[in-house]
Amino acid sequence: MVDPNMKNFYGRVDRIQRVHAAGGGFEAQGTLGMFHYNALRKKRRRATWLMPALLVCVTVLLIKAGVMATIGPELYQDRIAMLQQGNALDRAGAYVLEAGQATVWLSEIIRGVIR
Repeated sequence: MVDPNMKNFYGRVDRIQRVHAAGGGFEAQGTLGMFHYNALRKKRRRATWLMPALLVCVTVLLIKAGVMATIGPELYQDRIAMLQQGNALDRAGAYVLEAGQATVWLSEIIRGVIR
């Protein structure tokens, strides 16, 4: 005859084996087990939006410098001036695409590489 408690027992044993296989365990009261050491470890908390925003900024800077290196600074400034005379969206684009010191410096480096 089958003991109904054996199914419950083997279920508990299976759960314990799965926990052990995942790296967990059962700790006695008052011991310094993994729970203690994991609690001491500092959690790395950083904003999840920081790296994508930085990547977008660097990409825009590289594109601006690449275009400036390709067409030249005078023609680039002429096109920015044309954008500044457009509608609100064009003016916003002109503000983003304005050549700053980093753009000019990077465009000179790119121009030296492509020549």
